[in-house]
Amino acid sequence: MTQHTLQGRDENEVLWFRRRGFLAAAAAWSAMGGFSAAQAQQRSNIIDLTGDALLNGQRLNPQQTIQTGDYLETAPGAHLLFVIGNSAFLVRQRSRLTVERGSSLNAVSVLRLITGAVASAWGRGTSRQVVTPTLTAGIRGTGVYAEVFPDQGDRSYFCNCYGTVEVAAGGGERMLSQSSYHQSFWGEVEPKNGRFLTPARAINHTDEEMENLAGLIGERTAWQIAGKKGDHNGSGYMEPDQVHPLLR
Repeated sequence: MTQHTLQGRDENEVLWFRRRGFLAAAAAWSAMGGFSAAQAQQRSNIIDLTGDALLNGQRLNPQQTIQTGDYLETAPGAHLLFVIGNSAFLVRQRSRLTVERGSSLNAVSVLRLITGAVASAWGRGTSRQVVTPTLTAGIRGTGVYAEVFPDQGDRSYFCNCYGTVEVAAGGGERMLSQSSYHQSFWGEVEPKNGRFLTPARAINHTDEEMENLAGLIGERTAWQIAGKKGDHNGSGYMEPDQVHPLLR
């Protein structure tokens, strides 16, 4: 288990992939053939649900199917794991979000996180977005973690775990993030030293979470491909002498 830093979260939330129920469900999902097979067999795309969640205001049944255009909400102590098309999503407790429709029913164009936290892995495709109250990220094929902190005025945290992402905040400030190992940002409510985008450490998510999400869509993380890892300092690089691009 790689080292990780928690801020307002507990170990159980980031160790969901160790649960026997998840391991069995993930194995069944892979054996079945993934999302396309589930769709053909009219089976649910929910891999794992613990606790209570709402789908468009109604209690979510694990046998239901989550579609683009749906609004989701998780209760305290809950988490929800599902796949739409070539994207996988892990929704933490006390989260509210929408998965907005793209070019087809099974293509997510925007993950709009209102509050809470979501880890996600995205297969290659056209440009899509993760949107929080203070930050917007344009993504293609990548793995990312996003969290909104209501106790900090909806200050948003975003980690480009691997891949290329265009991150924007403050109505115009933007940068191109190219990460092989967790490049992290704060989307500030008010500018700090004149900036709405500020560097952050990697918090509240683990390598293993991202590996499991990528595996559900037949992908691998950058560090799995490279066969090595870096430091969870949020710089985005495996080499220890590299610093976050906002600190250069």
